[in-house]
Amino acid sequence: MSDNTVEAYIRDVTFFLDFYTKENDDKDISNNSIKAISSEAISNYLAYTTQKGLSKRSQARLVSALKSFFRYLTLEKIIDENPALVIDLPQPDRKLPEVLSINEIDRIIASIDLSTKNGQRNRAIIEMLYGCGLRVSELVGLRISDVDRQNMFIKVRGKGNKERLVPIGTTALKQLSIYIDEIRIHIIPKKNYEDTVFLNNRGTKLTREMIFLIVKSLIADAGIEKNVSPHTFRHSFATHLIQRGADIRIVQEMLGHESILTTEIYTHIDSEHLKQTILKYHPFL
Repeated sequence: MSDNTVEAYIRDVTFFLDFYTKENDDKDISNNSIKAISSEAISNYLAYTTQKGLSKRSQARLVSALKSFFRYLTLEKIIDENPALVIDLPQPDRKLPEVLSINEIDRIIASIDLSTKNGQRNRAIIEMLYGCGLRVSELVGLRISDVDRQNMFIKVRGKGNKERLVPIGTTALKQLSIYIDEIRIHIIPKKNYEDTVFLNNRGTKLTREMIFLIVKSLIADAGIEKNVSPHTFRHSFATHLIQRGADIRIVQEMLGHESILTTEIYTHIDSEHLKQTILKYHPFL
């Protein structure tokens, strides 16, 4: 699993164990107290998280974490039975993500001041987020050696460190090349960052948080009032492909989704677009 998933699972398990020890007046968790954990205790914790407003998606991840944790304990023969085995995964509500229109994408790009110190870098970031549908972690982890300019592909490391090839369009490649050849070349990279594409002015790679701040600033400059994050460009990339007739399995491959069910949400967005178009333009509705 990816580092982010591992950290989330550890955090979820820790929160549960803290809750359990407090509920049972234990000072600390021990092998004996772990053996006493029942499926009812897990259900009570889920009820508690519901009262606290935890989303179904987060609860589903929590249950997955506990199932994995107790499965490990059974394999190590610390406990005899897995109390999380009978707990069903909460089914998250499938909310349609926020999507930018092509006009809004153009406005964001047009608002970038290329005369500023980081203007070209920010232009290349937006082009890669939207033009290749990258996750933020994939963007900050992109290496110069991953960019095949001749064949117009980039090698992306996704969740679980799984690699995939994603085509890069002419515009995105042009802007990325300008950044690498004319801007980045003047930045002295720190050790271990010599091959990293996107660097800050200190020569280390940009953080996820920095990408978020860059996007928020550009959205404000473009005068767009939607709730936009770096991931919104990925949603927009997939939605625009589906709207223009791209095969869903090709989109799945480019996004790096393990299950096509994850990609199918973009067909729902397309259906909503069609419905709104009919309601707007049909003469008798």
